Amino acid sequence: MYVVKFEDLNKSDIGIAGGKGANLGELTQAGIPVPPGFVVTAETYEKFMEDSGINGQVMDILDKIDINDTKELQAAAEEIKSLIIATPIPDDMTTLIIEAYNQLCQRVDEDDTDVAIRSSATAEDLPEASFAGQQDTFLHVSGNDEVMEYIRKCWASLFEARAIFYREENNFEHSKVYIAVVVQKMANADKAGVMFTVNPSTGEEIALIEGSWGLGEAVVSGDVTPDNYQVDKKDNEIVNVTISDKKVMYTNDEDGTSVKVEVPENMRKERVLSDEELIELTEMGKRVQAHYGEPMDTEWAFENGNLFLLQARPITTLGDDVKVSDDESSDLGEVIVRGLGASPGMASGKVKIVLDIDELDKIKDGDIMVTTMTTPDMVPAMRRASGIVTDEGGVTCHASIISRELGIPCVVGTGDATTTLKENSGVTLDGKKGLVFEGISETKEETTQPTSNVEAAPIITVTEVKANVSMPEAAEKAAATGADGVGLLRTEHLMLTSGVHPGKFIADGREDELIDTIADKVQIVADAFYPKPVWYRTLDAPTDEFITLEGGENEPEEHNPMLGWRGIRRELDQPEILKCEFKAIKKLHEKGYTNIGIMIPLSQNPEELKQAKAICSSIGFEPHKDVDFGMMVEIPAAAIMIDEYIKVGIDFVSLGTNDLTQYTLAVDRNNEFVAKHYSEEHPAVMKLIERTIRKCAEAGVTCSICGQAGSVPHIVEKLVAFGITSVSSNTDAIADVRKTVARAEQKIILDAARKRLE
Repeated sequence: MYVVKFEDLNKSDIGIAGGKGANLGELTQAGIPVPPGFVVTAETYEKFMEDSGINGQVMDILDKIDINDTKELQAAAEEIKSLIIATPIPDDMTTLIIEAYNQLCQRVDEDDTDVAIRSSATAEDLPEASFAGQQDTFLHVSGNDEVMEYIRKCWASLFEARAIFYREENNFEHSKVYIAVVVQKMANADKAGVMFTVNPSTGEEIALIEGSWGLGEAVVSGDVTPDNYQVDKKDNEIVNVTISDKKVMYTNDEDGTSVKVEVPENMRKERVLSDEELIELTEMGKRVQAHYGEPMDTEWAFENGNLFLLQARPITTLGDDVKVSDDESSDLGEVIVRGLGASPGMASGKVKIVLDIDELDKIKDGDIMVTTMTTPDMVPAMRRASGIVTDEGGVTCHASIISRELGIPCVVGTGDATTTLKENSGVTLDGKKGLVFEGISETKEETTQPTSNVEAAPIITVTEVKANVSMPEAAEKAAATGADGVGLLRTEHLMLTSGVHPGKFIADGREDELIDTIADKVQIVADAFYPKPVWYRTLDAPTDEFITLEGGENEPEEHNPMLGWRGIRRELDQPEILKCEFKAIKKLHEKGYTNIGIMIPLSQNPEELKQAKAICSSIGFEPHKDVDFGMMVEIPAAAIMIDEYIKVGIDFVSLGTNDLTQYTLAVDRNNEFVAKHYSEEHPAVMKLIERTIRKCAEAGVTCSICGQAGSVPHIVEKLVAFGITSVSSNTDAIADVRKTVARAEQKIILDAARKRLE
């Protein structure tokens, strides 16, 4: 089968049509209004490659390349893609594909109708969970020639450099990786958005709908704060309508290309969805949920008054309803914004809303900084603020981590703080309860953060208690707590605060400047703690943090950067950046700072560890011999395969429970809708932690923990019992964690003594 219409597909046809195609077929068969289309099957791609004779040529090119040589890899990728694009598709295939496209045009009564051409990975050989975003999508394609051209380009994108590298490092056979292609009529939406068929935070049978003007890209990408609607599914009663200021929208220009434009002034604060449209959407949500038998996350669009569903997938995490009681405002007055408590303490001041990086100068000492989400560029302004409030994020997002380290009360995940709070108005925030009150409170609760003159804790423990450090400026304060070293030195905050994309340093021939920038900042931390160990984690910034930097304009826009091109997977794709980091640490070692160790983040395969060590060796800096070399365990795969990593060789391991928890529970830690379900104490997470600690202990590998769980006393007790070597916590928690560790060690000794007496 070369071509299959949506009507002939269902969710079991992933091997034929890939995930996207099979799901669109399932919706179509269920009678849900979906923009019509068809799938060029994975079998078609396989036959094209074999019958044209280019599969052998492609494999020969791949066999000869060194994937660690970036230029060679890029050149090979371009050669392969050019070969595929230049190879004619056989006449029999072309005839059937063009026939399917012309039938689609007739069906929608449009000559050369615009279509979207998307890769659709097959589950057996190309799982979307691992390979998402590596192949291309092409929008606003029209006409027979363009359709064929972009199908070839979609096939060719299977050999993007990073896709080749990924398959190599994960031992996928290139010749066994296939791809289907979805060809679907473009939905030229007047209004679009998302709908959860239940409240994703509570599981209540309330349809939660967000919508904005134009194409759905604005809502999905986060470029606009959409209107928010809630509809009770029992009786279709509209229980809440929140209208936002919708400043931008995506629409089609004269050439049919999607462009970002300003929303006309008279529409910015106009309600997007009428009551009738909301009820129509809710009824569709009921149908989809009933068909799939579970709550669903959907994307929708209205085109000329007609409702279409563009996507549907299960909501993976739901729990019991937990409501904030109304008496929380009894002491301080009216609560005007609610969110998640991210950094404890009380703060009062004037609201300063920052919607653009250029507005940071308006933050003065003592102001309350209100923004959608903080970025590394905002850290200087955050230092001046007395409190932080964000629309987005969870307790482990950028705003939370930096606020805790700086000792600033912080409330995240409010959803609407930037639109609810008024510029220059006085507010008081409670960073523990996650509340923002109207007015300035005359009495403030002291924060629990230590000051720079905290004396070293007198308690001695066998289990070391270390500090997490993000910024050189925080090192002195962290060292003053008596911490036994740094269990996590976050590179991204050191590197990205320069405001320049690390790739731009390299592209401009300024590698030495990048190396010096890293070395100078790491030295401040190493100095503060010398001779205690400092574990430097290599770069782990998601693409949405890179994109705002000078030189970051070419960063890919990922639907979920937390699951995207970050950590060691990115650095192996861009080894020149990783080399600069290794050279910076080597430079410091040569100056006598031998207390610095290196650990790689977000590894899912021991081959990544091998390749990182090889790159380090290539600069004359030998892992284990010249420098302690370790890794983060923050993906379930790494915890399960820890034996294999130990065989490859590691000096130490650090459990990154923030990521380990989100990847184990499928809870985006930056998503306010599901943040309440994020728990390091989930039995599955604790089993992975225990397994890692015990396996490392058996092998004599140092094992630490540096995630948020390392700051929670009752979790720390369990870690000590498991046999963990050290606990690295936030600076504000070091004293309490040390006491907890001491109690846990004493309990173990006492229990052992009692057993001997029995």
